[in-house]
Amino acid sequence: MERNPPSNQEALAALREQMNAAVQAFATDKHPVGELLSLMVTDVERAMQEPLEIIPVCHHSPSSALHVAKRLHDKPPKVIFMELCEDLRGSLEGLRDCRLPVALQAFAQTADAFPKGWSPLSVVAPVSEFSAEFQAIAYALEHPETELVFVDRAVDFVFQWMPQKEGELERHLVKEEEHDQATPTAPGEEESSDVPDHGAAIGLQMGNVEPTFDAFLSFLLKNARVRHFSEWWDQYVEQAVLAADYATYRYVLSLVGSLLRRLGRKAEDHENDKRRERYMWTRMKEHLQKTGTAPSDAIYLCGAVHAVSDVEEFGTKTDAVWSIPARTPTKWLYGLIPSSYIAIEHQFQHPPGTIALAENTWDKGISALGIKSWKLNKNKPSVAAAATATASAVPAKSSKSKAAKVVSPPASSPSPSASPVAHPASALADSARVLGFLTKPPLLHSADEEQLLRWSVDIVALARDNGYLTSTADAIAIYQTSLLLANLRNRQHPSPYDFEDAAITCLEKDRQVKKRNIPKLCQMLLGGNRTGRVGYSALPPLAQDVYARLKPLGINLDASTIQRALIDFKKDPHLLACSDLLWMLHYLTAGHPVLRPIMGERKLGHVPVQESWDVSIGKYQESIIRLGYEGVSVEFVVEKRLKAECFGPTAKTVTALKAAEDSILFLKSERLTEELGSRAVDLLRNEMSAQDAPKVVERIRHLVHYYRATPGGLPSWLKDFVATGYSHYSMLLPRGFEDRGTRPSEVAGMLCFVFDFEPQALALGCQRSQLDIAIKQAGPVTTDPAKIGLLWASELLLKLRDIDSIRAFLDQTLDNPLMLPVFPEYVSGFLLALSFAPVIGRVVVELLSKAFARLPEEILYPWLPGLLMSLRPYAEDLLPRLLKDVNGLFPKDLKSLSKWQAPWDKKQSESPAAANSPGSGTTSTPSAGAVLSAEEQAVVDLLVAAPTTANCLAALLS
Repeated sequence: MERNPPSNQEALAALREQMNAAVQAFATDKHPVGELLSLMVTDVERAMQEPLEIIPVCHHSPSSALHVAKRLHDKPPKVIFMELCEDLRGSLEGLRDCRLPVALQAFAQTADAFPKGWSPLSVVAPVSEFSAEFQAIAYALEHPETELVFVDRAVDFVFQWMPQKEGELERHLVKEEEHDQATPTAPGEEESSDVPDHGAAIGLQMGNVEPTFDAFLSFLLKNARVRHFSEWWDQYVEQAVLAADYATYRYVLSLVGSLLRRLGRKAEDHENDKRRERYMWTRMKEHLQKTGTAPSDAIYLCGAVHAVSDVEEFGTKTDAVWSIPARTPTKWLYGLIPSSYIAIEHQFQHPPGTIALAENTWDKGISALGIKSWKLNKNKPSVAAAATATASAVPAKSSKSKAAKVVSPPASSPSPSASPVAHPASALADSARVLGFLTKPPLLHSADEEQLLRWSVDIVALARDNGYLTSTADAIAIYQTSLLLANLRNRQHPSPYDFEDAAITCLEKDRQVKKRNIPKLCQMLLGGNRTGRVGYSALPPLAQDVYARLKPLGINLDASTIQRALIDFKKDPHLLACSDLLWMLHYLTAGHPVLRPIMGERKLGHVPVQESWDVSIGKYQESIIRLGYEGVSVEFVVEKRLKAECFGPTAKTVTALKAAEDSILFLKSERLTEELGSRAVDLLRNEMSAQDAPKVVERIRHLVHYYRATPGGLPSWLKDFVATGYSHYSMLLPRGFEDRGTRPSEVAGMLCFVFDFEPQALALGCQRSQLDIAIKQAGPVTTDPAKIGLLWASELLLKLRDIDSIRAFLDQTLDNPLMLPVFPEYVSGFLLALSFAPVIGRVVVELLSKAFARLPEEILYPWLPGLLMSLRPYAEDLLPRLLKDVNGLFPKDLKSLSKWQAPWDKKQSESPAAANSPGSGTTSTPSAGAVLSAEEQAVVDLLVAAPTTANCLAALLS
């Protein structure tokens, strides 16, 4: 009688026995480890029994990429299901013309369905050559007969499934900032701010296995004697499964995924994982049913945590599906942006150098194992050519590689291409190999030894080039210290982290800052940073247009270094179009180093002669690509931005005027300028505050001066603005003088507009009576000393007050000690009045001169700080006018000083003569308002009676 083949339960029986032995040795009643280990075996068993082959992977894992590449060589599938957002699938063809790493991106400028503080929304999924997802993508794109299907939730659900709160998105991004603060820059090193980043984007990764339960993560790192989870994964999983056979790799990754799923996830993360798994299995079942593909003809690439899912919808043996909710109306745009190793580490909070180490492991595995990686050709292959390539594709075997001989599977082992569920006997053999794998050290030992020797020699040479005093003895010390650290940390072989610690210990011999520090040199040695680039054909239309229009400059726009563009418009007038484009891009990317003008400016009425630019489009390509999400041309995006400033909910008159001015500078569109200017007039009519009046005056003054020099003169919208502003600010003046919340500078701005543009306003039909009535109404209600100065200056211009009455009041102020504390405020008001009433300048000079001449020292000195503080805000604008008046009043040289008399004193020269006339009975005093004691009066009388001595002393003192 023929014996029945062993079942899948029997296939994993040996593994269960090993687990039970571990439970009896280490577990207690208080720690139910046995139940946990049993559940882990059950999880692995469920995943292995699924007809749809599940390949557990880890994000940017070279071992995952190697095993996926080998699996695709050995047994090409008909369908590849992948754990990536299903709506990112359409961007893959652009990868043919890209230099990795790049990132798939989904972008939404606005989203009414989500909190306003979240906009704009952005999601990125970085891709590198040594990632399992790229190997599958490259294979599917080069073999059209294999269908590639993304089955994870759409990008819209990434934000739908977040708590809909204003600060929730920032909470997801704050970890990146904390990660940057936790990895400070070494002394003497500049921060890596010149590399492409992903901005404020949510990062997606296929195969996220990092624990989110902090207690479990800290326990794991402490007991493994490592600093980061990436180091733990590389040491205990990555290097261990790198040279294992395919079936063992699947078992081990599933086992680790089960452990992390059951112990390492927070409750909310676990629920989100289940929701995504229901979504993915529903999409896979829908596709299989629609196409009629058998589950055994497809593979499913997902994270190790998702491979051992226990949701109801798991597996193709059940018809259970999930009711997928509807998407929001958000309009998503898709494309590719360049990425870098540093940007990926920043996005996912990896320690510096993690991605470079992964690339190093990938190169080592490719060389030692003889596996041929999948790459993308620039030209899309036909179905017939792809079939021929598939038939002839054979993994490269290197018989000369000793490491390849070490890792060759034994003859009794089943072919790795065979599915683990094809026969129970195969599953039993796989289980036995897993047990043997878990009890033996990792392979590739000889390759690791050679690599450590090479690192030890190269780091010494690199350190010597950067100012360190090193020798061959240091290389030997680093090698031996690496082995010592590995033994202390209970490792079979030194890891790159052990090597880095050893290099720091042996080479950092003093505290003097060198050209680069040892950690930075180790990162450079182990791979450093690599920046991706999006090819021309994969760029959005706007970016392609920018590249084509800047071609006449003759610079390399793809270079990663700064390109200097020198433009001489007299010699090359045709380059004026390039200059216009550069200024528009500079406006759109304000604050970004992608474009920096070195020489030249763009302002109203300016005719450029020469310009010089620093162009870094190749280095900061993502900034130009992001503009492509806003429109198909640069001009369209500029117009869109200008209209957003004018018609947005926070638009003000000054922002509308700025937009109108920018439209003249960048677009030269009379239609657009008319539209924006009319919007500024409407906003001015509705503004009931003078807060922006000084800025409005400045903007409108520039525009009026510019249009006066044009043949057409002032446009209709600008005339309307002048007339409206004259009436509007005249109406607001009484309230501005009375309201304490309105600052004197704002009142001065309104008065400046009214008086500066009064001729144009009167010519357009405005009445000056509006201003007369406003000033008269403001008189009785004004109590602020600074505003009183503004009011009197206005009344002086309107001939409602004469200069003598102002002088009389100021003299009384100087004579009254009680009014001296507010004296600086009067000065401030008159200084502000200089902007619209230059005639008041001599009054200010007279006021200050009298103060210095007549105030006693005990009053003058304490008052000086307040005077200086009141003058400080006007150092650039008003003080030059004041100094001009001072220069016209005071003597030009020292000889004229003895005979000089202040103009305001000449008018009072007749008063002392009349007072000393016969019969008057009074004597003159040296200065009006001064009070002298009897002794002081005697001294004055003596000097007046005998002036010879005083004159001689003055001559000696020059």
